[in-house]
Amino acid sequence: MYFFVTIWHFNNNGSTFANRNIEVLIGYKMSKKNKAKDIKDEQANGIEKEAVAVEEQEQEIVEEVSAEEKLKAELQNEKDKFLRLFAEFENYKKRTSRERVELFKTAGKEIMIELLPVLDDFERALTHIEDDKEAEELRKGVLLIYQKLLSTLEKKGLSVAEVSQGDTFDAEIHTAITQIPAPSDDLKGKVVDVVEKGYKLGDTIIRFPKVVVGQ
Repeated sequence: MYFFVTIWHFNNNGSTFANRNIEVLIGYKMSKKNKAKDIKDEQANGIEKEAVAVEEQEQEIVEEVSAEEKLKAELQNEKDKFLRLFAEFENYKKRTSRERVELFKTAGKEIMIELLPVLDDFERALTHIEDDKEAEELRKGVLLIYQKLLSTLEKKGLSVAEVSQGDTFDAEIHTAITQIPAPSDDLKGKVVDVVEKGYKLGDTIIRFPKVVVGQ
């Protein structure tokens, strides 16, 4: 829509009037065109600002997510460290507990080893006076002392390493002092005789039984 503004200005030939009308019309058109351009520029600027704002918001979100992921990774790392330390501590407790038990069991190992020959002497004495009827009272006294000593040592964890004639020879738990021809085929590679008893303290052998092996 166009609006014409009539400017009443007269001259001799009427040309000034016509020129003024044209100028007003052109000025109005240019003003409208500039206004439309300004609106487009404002819209473009608004869109650009919105795009920048969205981009900044997205960047903030990315930064927040990155920070959260970093914190999660650090937390997981700390958890892993804690679990490793906890497992190591549990293993340490179990190991020290086993060592403590073994220490208690074998605390008197040296004394026990020193007392084993005394037990051997008592057994030999009892064997020697076994058939002597006149030494019956002596035998009873020696047997009583031997049993009391053996009972005391057993309370401290001492036990006999059991081995019998006919057992298969095992170098891990037997000490072979000699080999002899086997009295029978079923005794080949087996224990023929036990020369000296073996003893254990807890589960540890402190003296291996000495045996004769058939071949």
